[in-house]
Amino acid sequence: MKIHKQDGPPEDLLYFDEDINLTQKQVEDVVEIFNTPLTGAYNWDYTVADNRIKKLYELGKELNWNGSIDLNWDYTHPADKRIMEPDEELPHEALDAYNDLTEEEKILFDRHSTAELMSQFLHGEQGALLVASQLASCAPTYNAKLYAASQTFDEARHVEVFNKYLQDKIGIHYPINPNLKLLLDKILTDERWDLKFIGMQIIIEGLALAAFQMLKAITKDPLLKQLLHYVVRDEARHVTFGINYLEDYLKTLSPEEIEDRAQFAYEACVISRDRLINTKSEQRFLKMTEEEAREFSLNTGSFELFRNFLFTRVMPNLKRIGLLTDSVRPKFEALGLLEYENAPDDFECDWAEMKKPLEKFGQIPEVV
Repeated sequence: MKIHKQDGPPEDLLYFDEDINLTQKQVEDVVEIFNTPLTGAYNWDYTVADNRIKKLYELGKELNWNGSIDLNWDYTHPADKRIMEPDEELPHEALDAYNDLTEEEKILFDRHSTAELMSQFLHGEQGALLVASQLASCAPTYNAKLYAASQTFDEARHVEVFNKYLQDKIGIHYPINPNLKLLLDKILTDERWDLKFIGMQIIIEGLALAAFQMLKAITKDPLLKQLLHYVVRDEARHVTFGINYLEDYLKTLSPEEIEDRAQFAYEACVISRDRLINTKSEQRFLKMTEEEAREFSLNTGSFELFRNFLFTRVMPNLKRIGLLTDSVRPKFEALGLLEYENAPDDFECDWAEMKKPLEKFGQIPEVV
């Protein structure tokens, strides 16, 4: 085993060659160390309350899936076909730089765009894995500890399948978006366990659901569609857990403490709305500057789809748990996000829908 420690994440692309078989001695783990003033909590009560969190925990056990055998890894998308649908509202075809690409280069651009997006999924899910493991230690109640432990296993499975798809089906890893890293660092290193809950179960999981649903809606690859469908079902349970737990807990805080959490949620939403923009593949293939690529991406139909998916979940959930306070409402209004506050929240869920058996390859319903 070789472990290489460094001060930050890698900045370069990582390519995988299917013909290279490394031994354990040849593999080097690249790690970045972070420190956190985490305060754990024993629970000596062991009371099993018959509530929604207990039901969600039981449901997670019922619907466990195996990323190695339940996904159709035998399928490989044709090498001459795109993985993602071209954006119809602002297509790359409208750009001279895109038209100058050969057909092979256009396919390669599609692979890189997909790899860049899915690499952020991978990095984000590793962050979720780390935070969920923290919550198992520091959450004060018995049911919350059990659920956080089950969520840790879910996140490990998500890391596994995103990594396998990137390595086996595309062969490229992109480095983490610096703003996603900033958000994860804030959540992981904060000493307040409830802020970890807010950051993970409301913001990060809401962000993940939006991004997964967006890609599921535009991908042409049935394996990727199946993978995302399974992950989305897990993430929906995680968000419902967060809403049910936080609504009661936040009522125990002082007004000053609630304002502090509301400000954090606002700042996290700003990052999610404006800064988690992937630009590397556009810079590489369309010869754009970073700012040009960012502005281009902000005006695509796929980004608008992502934005709608994200804030129709996050804003009503923040309202439900009491974090749309009078001090942050004008700030959200300035961002144009208050229009989403009255969308359905995730406190109540469709238990019958959640209990349905997982659909098989080729049977995944379309995103509505």
